[in-house]
Amino acid sequence: MTQGLWINLPVKELGKSKEFFKAMGFKFNEQFGGDSKESACLEVGEKPNVIMLFADSTFENLAGNQIADTQIGTEVLLSIDARSRQEVDEMASKAEAAGGTTYAAPSEIDGWMYGCGFTDLDGHRWNVLYMDMDKIPNR
Repeated sequence: MTQGLWINLPVKELGKSKEFFKAMGFKFNEQFGGDSKESACLEVGEKPNVIMLFADSTFENLAGNQIADTQIGTEVLLSIDARSRQEVDEMASKAEAAGGTTYAAPSEIDGWMYGCGFTDLDGHRWNVLYMDMDKIPNR
């Protein structure tokens, strides 16, 4: 059985991407990537999930094909679980302050969720979602 999941994303300027995610409050595992100019290991969550950021050329080599154009299509939607509505609002503000773009302003969804959407510097789409399990409709 597998032990974990690593997600790999291409980035145009690794240094700028690292600064963007640091400004968002994320941490990096220097054991993987470290001083590399080709990759960095972004950790998401309390029990970290790993997202590797790779320079475009390195990513294309690993994937064996071209990178999707995020200006005309979405290759993946990365979703982050928030602890509160306030954390959703904070993540949206941090993304914009760090140079990202909000494509879905923080708002209530179906009466029991609250979320927003932003793009990072490379156009990758991220969703931040707080789910109030006490308000979830019975099914």
